[in-house]
Amino acid sequence: MRIPVHFLALGAAATLVGGVAIAQRPDNQILPRSVELQKQGESLIAAGRYLEAEDSLETSLTVDPRNRSAFVDLARVADHQKLYGKAIRLASKALDLEPNDLNALEIQGQAMAELGAIPRAKDNLAKLQKLCTNGCPQVAELSAAITRGPVVAEAKPETPKND
Repeated sequence: MRIPVHFLALGAAATLVGGVAIAQRPDNQILPRSVELQKQGESLIAAGRYLEAEDSLETSLTVDPRNRSAFVDLARVADHQKLYGKAIRLASKALDLEPNDLNALEIQGQAMAELGAIPRAKDNLAKLQKLCTNGCPQVAELSAAITRGPVVAEAKPETPKND
């Protein structure tokens, strides 16, 4: 009995696809060690210990790179350190995992507002308003950041003193 080659290829592909699907965990099942490290990072942020928080959160992501909350918390650390571009990138990684993450949209929008990218920050605000029909704290926080405008002060050159 001869088996056509294309049937063998289809069988092999079906076996591989089935094996990969079995090995994957659902997105909402973050490894417990990653969650523990992320919670530790949150505590360190609350204590104002940003470098230690960053280390804990990065370790959390090493343990489980799908920990969206760790990305958001890292973005908050970057925001506190006035590293707004980094905050935007980290929030984007969280949004890649869940496009409707309210906290990621807020922190990304705040960082954009700090850099003066007000139209992009307003886009995030519009997304938040669409997702939060009852109003949520993220809408109020981002709205306040947009109203406040960029905090990044332009450096003024010092004028030389004549002695």
